[in-house]
Formats: sequence, structure tokens, C-alpha cells
Amino acid sequence: MATLDVALATSADRGISANAQALLTLDTAGGLVVLDFYAKAVLDGHGYQVRAGTITTPIVGDVAITDTAAEYCVDCAAGIVILPLFQQISIRAGTGTAHELATKSVATVSSAGTAFVPLPLLSNGGAASTTARAATAGGVTVTAELATTTLRHWEYAQQAVFTTGQVIIPEWQPLRPPVLVGARCLYTQIAAATTGPSYYAHLDYLEFTTAQLGV
Repeated sequence: MATLDVALATSADRGISANAQALLTLDTAGGLVVLDFYAKAVLDGHGYQVRAGTITTPIVGDVAITDTAAEYCVDCAAGIVILPLFQQISIRAGTGTAHELATKSVATVSSAGTAFVPLPLLSNGGAASTTARAATAGGVTVTAELATTTLRHWEYAQQAVFTTGQVIIPEWQPLRPPVLVGARCLYTQIAAATTGPSYYAHLDYLEFTTAQLGV
């Protein structure tokens, strides 16, 4: 694949500031390369990941799902915006019943749990402005859920015990991601009755400043 180059052009005043420079992404032959918003954001160093579990050492979820208790979260302060991109949860052992998994957000950042430094999706990218936590058995403390203040973004539930070959948890890849303007906490709960499920998980997201998005 040809390497990418860029060109600058001065725009007319058509929704862009008068005489502002518009950026075109070109290949080496001068052809226009169209990048989607999310790919460009990752290339510009806006993408990060929070993960739970390492090879042969899964995380064990809560018993049972409990208000204010989460498995992992991403927090942003005022002036920062979170856009979730992708989440995958892989259940390794689901011997409990009444499994409940959900991703939600609230306008208060988390207050307890083990700190996790967000990993840049651009491997040589800079440090995140957002912060994160990840902990076993609902060890991340978030604000109480209320129908009037808590957004639900994704959920999955199963009453029965998972059996071999049955564990299929749908990935969350929002077509139109919520725009979570800080202060905000994006969190995921993973739990079951009797025995907490063991799992691996990761959540990819973008962060911007409110000025960059104009929100």
C-alpha cells in the first residue's frame, strides 16, 4: 500500500472558519484517501483501552449484580468527552445463574477501585486524559443507578448456567456511539447469582476535549 501524505488547502467560509486550512489525506500518487472518523481519531492518538484479565488469569465477577458495584470503568472530568467504540466480554466459567451484564454511564465519576492506566490504541501515543479502574467482584464503586440519571448503553442476561460451547456474549460496537461529556463515568457490570462468572474483557474508546468536538 502506498504511504500516506497530506495536503493543505485554504477553504472558503462554508461552515469552516474563513480562510481556515482544510486537511486532505493523499497517497503518494496524489489520490485522495478517505478515512472514517474513528480510524482518523485513533491515528491522531485519541483512542484508548481498558481491559480486565490476563492470559490464564481471568477476572471473577460479582455475586450477584449489585447497584454501585462495577467491574471496570472509564472516567472523564469536565472538559473531556468519551466516545465508546467497542467492547468484548468472554466468559470463561459461568456456573452461576441469573447472569447479568450491562454497560451504563452516569454524570459522577467513580469513587473507589484499583486504578488502571488506559492503554493507547496508537501504540506510541500519548497518555490519556481520562482515567480508569478495573477490579474483581464488583470492586469498582460507581454512583447509584437511577432511571432519571443513568444511561443504559448495552446489556445481556441469561437465567441458566452456561454450558460448554454455549457462552456467546454479543459484542458491543455502537453504530452511533453515545457522546459522554464530562464529568462522566462509563462502567460495565458483570455478575451472576450463586457464583460470579470468570471472564476476560476489554473496552475501546475515544477521548476528546469539548472544544475539539464543539460540545
